[in-house]
Amino acid sequence: MTAAKLTALVDLDGTLTDPYPGISASILYALEKLERPAADELALRAAIGPPLEGSFAMMLDGDPILAKQALGHYRDRFGTVGLYENAVFDGIPEALGALRDSGVQMFLASSKPRVFCEKILDHFDLTQFFVRVHGSELDGRYADKSELVAHILSVETIDPAHCVMIGDRRYDIEGARSNGIKVAAVGWGYGTVEEFDTFPPDAIVPHVVDLAPAVLKLLG
Repeated sequence: MTAAKLTALVDLDGTLTDPYPGISASILYALEKLERPAADELALRAAIGPPLEGSFAMMLDGDPILAKQALGHYRDRFGTVGLYENAVFDGIPEALGALRDSGVQMFLASSKPRVFCEKILDHFDLTQFFVRVHGSELDGRYADKSELVAHILSVETIDPAHCVMIGDRRYDIEGARSNGIKVAAVGWGYGTVEEFDTFPPDAIVPHVVDLAPAVLKLLG
């Protein structure tokens, strides 16, 4: 009987890269196009991780039509400029390399549109570490992390018992929990102590250098 393949599903924003400059500038651009007040830093940071249309709705008094319009303006800027206003966290290529060399197959699992994820990974030479890139679609499919993780487990025929989700926000934790997989929350992203207290992961990884050992321990 063949042993199950060890697998990691890996978030992008706040986990592999720090996207704040590009995301925040593109959100502010969208709000300006709609002639609405600028969002403050707290709202901008909170928008990194969850589906963006919902974040825009919160900034726009719950108006779903304005939220869709804002998302369109956001993508106009982000898709050409904002996605490159981004930086890989120090040590990430080495950590991904260590996991790959230890026999872990990795799939990107991001709520960001897949087309943007692919461009970002190519730009930063991170595509090499992943079997395949999964993200949301521009029509909104798979923007919910639980739905995305379920989709990946199904199409890639992954055994949940031998899979770990790596991410930085409650959405990664909830997406993992709803699909019966373990989760490692990283301490260098946009999740807060309060967030991890409320939505406890299986492990909190304080530093990038600790990532591969922590994930390998969870995969046991």
